[in-house]
Amino acid sequence: MTEGLQRTALYDVHKRAGAKLVPFAGWEMPVQYDSLIAEHKAVRAKAGIFDVSHMGEFDVEGKDATAWLDRLLSNDVAKVAVGQAQYNVMLFENGTIVDDLIVYKRAEEKWLVIVNAGNIQKDFSWMQKHVGQWGYKDVRLTDRSKEYSLLAVQGPEAAKILQTMTDTDLSKIGTYRFAEGTIGGKKAILARTGYTGEDGFELAVAWGDAPALWDAIVAKGVKPVGLGARDTLRLEMKYALYGNDIDDTTNPLEAGLGWVVKLAKPDFVGKAALAKIKAEGLRRKLVGFEMVERGIPRHGYELVDPATKEKIGICTSGTQSPSLDRPIGVGYLDTAHAALGAEFAVVIRDEPRRAKVVETPFYKRPH
Repeated sequence: MTEGLQRTALYDVHKRAGAKLVPFAGWEMPVQYDSLIAEHKAVRAKAGIFDVSHMGEFDVEGKDATAWLDRLLSNDVAKVAVGQAQYNVMLFENGTIVDDLIVYKRAEEKWLVIVNAGNIQKDFSWMQKHVGQWGYKDVRLTDRSKEYSLLAVQGPEAAKILQTMTDTDLSKIGTYRFAEGTIGGKKAILARTGYTGEDGFELAVAWGDAPALWDAIVAKGVKPVGLGARDTLRLEMKYALYGNDIDDTTNPLEAGLGWVVKLAKPDFVGKAALAKIKAEGLRRKLVGFEMVERGIPRHGYELVDPATKEKIGICTSGTQSPSLDRPIGVGYLDTAHAALGAEFAVVIRDEPRRAKVVETPFYKRPH
């Protein structure tokens, strides 16, 4: 059922490559081209390219743009330098998560904000509602989502391959830094960011420039990768997925995102609620776990006390890890059961299967 779904500028490219297309966050997106495992391993061993053009892009401009974003978001936006990117969360007043996002400081009065595909309208409305608040009058918010395509090239050889296509010295761009230049003859923002745990770049280009750039990168031996392997790659790193591991019922402290919550800041939306939650102590925590008994954990499976069978949590993401060749999962556990090494059970097809809390990330890159 594809009626009403949006398509990226790369739709025809994906069709030509034989991709299996599925609905995702209101878009028709490639879940895989051939084998999910082969795509996953290509990213870990060499390099893969992803179409992430379904993500949303907003401009925030004006003399008050930095101060306004700092007041709206939980991380320390005021400390970000021009040419730097920052992972952040945007919260409701009750401390739950509107979205997780990345802000890019392009100039003293110009920011690019990249948000999750399924949250574009919600995020834009929430941000628009706050324009002009807190005395910050000089703020202009513009939705540019239909103007940008976004390609992610990830893997240990990604930078080396991309360097052959650009005059920008990629070795000078640190992690969570970016430069503006050209690649493959196309004007681009080249950001050393990603969602796989590997080195690599996310390339923001004009909407219509994506097909030619994609083809040029694939011609260099980079493997097209779908959303299936993107999910297994991010899960091996315990990177949160909005809609699975975090949403408007979760707060960043229980989700392990306390490092992007700066409670020392004078104020931000949701600060009072989070300060109260922290003072009272967390009731549950998002943990990584691996199966002790056979079975693959999946989103929505109950986590129970192995002795009493009482529900003590919920699995939010799970898979058979292609890198580790074992079943792994992420889920919320009551704090009393969330210690490293603690055992519990995952209810798989009505059968409790033993699992234990482990250190994350599950995968540590050797290079």
